[in-house]
Amino acid sequence: MATRSARLRAVLDTNVVYAGLFSRNPRSPTAEILQRWYNDEFDLLYCEELRLEYREKLAAEGITPIRRVEFLHYLGQLGKRVGLSPADIVGRVPADPDDDVVVACAIAGRATHPVTYDPHIHALGEAYQGVRILDSLHFLYAVRGDAPSYG
Repeated sequence: MATRSARLRAVLDTNVVYAGLFSRNPRSPTAEILQRWYNDEFDLLYCEELRLEYREKLAAEGITPIRRVEFLHYLGQLGKRVGLSPADIVGRVPADPDDDVVVACAIAGRATHPVTYDPHIHALGEAYQGVRILDSLHFLYAVRGDAPSYG
């Protein structure tokens, strides 16, 4: 677990939350990320625009009402809300402007990582304005404080 001085602060893209809630395998990286957040091992940052996107897309993608309500309840109780102004949400992801809110929330909230599978956000590079962009597996390594083993 990360120490308080090195506490991780993440913005989870909707695709990561969906994968974690949809997974039936508690050992999947996305399910483990959600469990570690519930266990207060890192801060989950969100903004109102992202909360609305979670609610809308999780419903559209078939996440059960119980799982959606539970996640959104925890988000309101445990998540760290970031206030964004319209000026904060600028065109940073030209290939998919809907992704601008994830990047804006990460920057405004001083996140250590936006966590996403989205290639449009990853196209910004390994880091963008001091925020390291990771997929769920590599973020899980950071939360655990370990590294992948090969072999």
